[in-house]
Amino acid sequence: MEWTRGRILGRGSTATVCSAMCHNSNEILAVKSSEIHRSEFLQREAKILSSLNSPYVIGYRGSETKIESNGVVTYNLLMEYAPYGTLTDAAKKNGGRLEEAMIVKYTREILRGLEYIHSKGIAHCDVKGSNVVVAEKGEAKLADFGCAKRVGSEAVTGTPAFMAPEVARGEKQGSESDIWAVGCTVIEMATGSPPWTEASSREDPVSVLYRVGYSGETPELPCLLTEEAKDFLKMCFKREAKERWTATQLLNHPFLISKPDIEPVLGSGLVSSSPTSVTDQTFWRSVEDEIVEEEAVDLQDESRNLDRLNLLACYLERIGRLRCVGGLDGPRWDMEGGDWITVRVSCEGTMISGSLT
Repeated sequence: MEWTRGRILGRGSTATVCSAMCHNSNEILAVKSSEIHRSEFLQREAKILSSLNSPYVIGYRGSETKIESNGVVTYNLLMEYAPYGTLTDAAKKNGGRLEEAMIVKYTREILRGLEYIHSKGIAHCDVKGSNVVVAEKGEAKLADFGCAKRVGSEAVTGTPAFMAPEVARGEKQGSESDIWAVGCTVIEMATGSPPWTEASSREDPVSVLYRVGYSGETPELPCLLTEEAKDFLKMCFKREAKERWTATQLLNHPFLISKPDIEPVLGSGLVSSSPTSVTDQTFWRSVEDEIVEEEAVDLQDESRNLDRLNLLACYLERIGRLRCVGGLDGPRWDMEGGDWITVRVSCEGTMISGSLT
């Protein structure tokens, strides 16, 4: 496929996402690029996306290895472009939270996407507002499959505030864990903040993980939601994974079937200064030449992040199977508000990935 790279949509430490124009069809794409020696997660995402075809999953357009004009060899993942940003963006555009009718619409579409990928034996493993994009016709689509895996894999990944208890404990992760994250995403859409906000604002992030995994608590249900919505969330927040409803069961819950679909109100495409929408993925780093000042800032940020990660490695020793014994992979800028970073930690046969302060 011949295409021309456009403006940068997001940039981090190892990959860049740009808009692009396909020469044959004039379709606008999102192209995620990483230097070939840092492209392991990007190649895994491409492999998973290439096996999926659903109107509720971001579309795969191809992948390739290419030598850039500066001589750098890059791996490029070409995807459908989502012009209206993420559900997090949508909430901001509507004063920080979404009305219940919109929450119903987007939740239906998230669950239809999950119903599909779960039927294929795949768990998303990082469902949250910033990983669900609003596409051209206003439909919500699952995006950012960098943490996705085949059900049964021992790897444990995700974002702590959206993790199910069994994931926070480092035990297992699968389709049931995605359902817990759906409940967390509903809370995010309803309030503008992830669950456990009161805890994460006061305590260190490992305490939040410990609270999710071992306290026996479930996220607080927003009082502004209807009783049907609260009952829906209770079906998502069963602490025993096997007791949670499936995506198919939740699609038949009164909260979702008692309200008709509504037409989304679409304005101009959302433009975010942070790497969200389909662009939200592990460790962005521009493969294009950057000015000296930007490079200096990036190096300072990376140094500070490494310090945080080294400290986190010590903290993780406190919580059982989450204790760290391996190396650290780096930051991902995907959380709104506060100095949040995303880390991946190699553990004893287990991979932990999450957004932590």
